[in-house]
Amino acid sequence: MTAVRAVLLDRDGTLVEDVPYNGDPALVRPMPGAAGAMALLRSRGVPAAVVTNQSGIARGLIGWDDMGRVHARIDELLGPFHAWAVCPHGPDGGCACRKPAPALVLDAARRLGAAPAECVVIGDIGSDMDAARAAGARGILVPTPVTLPEEVRAAPAIAPDLLAAVRAALDGPWPGPAGADGRAASRAPAHTGRLTTRHTAQHTGRAVPAAQSARTSGPARTAARATTRTATARRPS
Repeated sequence: MTAVRAVLLDRDGTLVEDVPYNGDPALVRPMPGAAGAMALLRSRGVPAAVVTNQSGIARGLIGWDDMGRVHARIDELLGPFHAWAVCPHGPDGGCACRKPAPALVLDAARRLGAAPAECVVIGDIGSDMDAARAAGARGILVPTPVTLPEEVRAAPAIAPDLLAAVRAALDGPWPGPAGADGRAASRAPAHTGRLTTRHTAQHTGRAVPAAQSARTSGPARTAARATTRTATARRPS
């Protein structure tokens, strides 16, 4: 098996708790095992990057500066990370970078000086695994109680938390897929955050093109975010 030269991490639900369209650094909370996973990577000299869909920018719910402050807080708590690869577009934007497309993985691998086959992508949903597969990287799913059963069944490898995933990527044994019944809940950590809009039903709204993603401000922005948090849309980020 090809040696691992870089680890690429999904952000929301994998590295930190999933807070919908978060632009507030005070709301950043690491996921279980995240601090230990990053310490292990640093001790081995293995670079790490974050690959993340952030459609709140296209929707006008957060701005680039908001996201930058959140990323600075994540770097402070868990980093530093060697690269951040971000898709700011919505699901209807027609871009090539939004996971499950491979562009974020390919970009992060290039910036870390690794071939895709030398990278492991760790995430909590199927689009993370699909992006890894499309890019030619390996993938490890870290399920939470909001990961769909079909995503667990389709995952190439499963680990109970981020630290276990990183240990397996670096030292083996390579984790196996779910059993024939597709269940991995017994190995998934208890979810420490709220059930978010990212993990319910399919989003039906149309995203604002990135070029028109001027920030909404004041009461309108607050109302939009509050409405979004209580909606039943699945994976809008």
